[in-house]
Amino acid sequence: MSMPVGGPTATERVAVRRCALAVSVLSDLDIRPAEGGIVLPGLPEIFVSDVDLWRAVAGADPETGRARRRLAGWLAARRSVAERSLEELAETIRPVGLPVGHELHPGGDWVRQRVLGGCLDLGAGFVGLDASDRDRVVVVPQSVLDATEVDPTPWWRGATEYLENMGALAISRWRRAPSAALRPMGDCDVVTLLASEVFRGALCADAGGMRAVAVPVRHRGWLELSRIDPAFVQAAAAIASDDERGFPRPVLLTVDEVAVALPGGRPAEIVLRDPAPDNRRWLRDVLYR
Repeated sequence: MSMPVGGPTATERVAVRRCALAVSVLSDLDIRPAEGGIVLPGLPEIFVSDVDLWRAVAGADPETGRARRRLAGWLAARRSVAERSLEELAETIRPVGLPVGHELHPGGDWVRQRVLGGCLDLGAGFVGLDASDRDRVVVVPQSVLDATEVDPTPWWRGATEYLENMGALAISRWRRAPSAALRPMGDCDVVTLLASEVFRGALCADAGGMRAVAVPVRHRGWLELSRIDPAFVQAAAAIASDDERGFPRPVLLTVDEVAVALPGGRPAEIVLRDPAPDNRRWLRDVLYR
């Protein structure tokens, strides 16, 4: 997701206002039109300018569902952050790892740490902002924090320490069941755990320095790739929702790096070439009474 450069034209201002009106109806979000933007009623009342609306859709066509989803998330986060004190935000900040180009990725200004390899970024999220799911970590764009004059920089060290602690706990669980699928630990999903040096180091040390991992969805990962169909990763990523999708191909881990495997091959064709099982070996006549 790339942030637009410059400012909106008159036509774009009208388009993002229509988008905000659509979000109000579809997401049951209270807004009030105002000169140069909209107002979110409540305590406190929040003025959102046309420029902020335009930046919130992050370059998507305001007439599309993608723009409406982005704007709905932005406005909800704007309201939730404004209602919380700095102490509450400091206690609920969490690290979030997202693949580069992911639907939830708010853009380059959100990134606080880039993992070597060019495919995984780490930024700030907050738990408890979603009233319908208090356990969900909400990715908060930097533009929302700027609008509320919140600087999470002093809290980031604590967030990265939390990530490393969750990585250590995830490794302890993996050692007890090494053949089980990787699962989230605490408020860190599997994609986020890949950004933990402790997590990567333990996995790679057990495999001689490098390890392949399949993480087609954010909440599950698989280490034993020889035990799953070659087409599984692509198929699982393809059917996942945009928000829950992980990496469409296996990733290669080292202690310092996370890199997506190069495209190529024909995994679906390889699976289709496998012969069908001979059912005669296990089917037998059954006497029904």
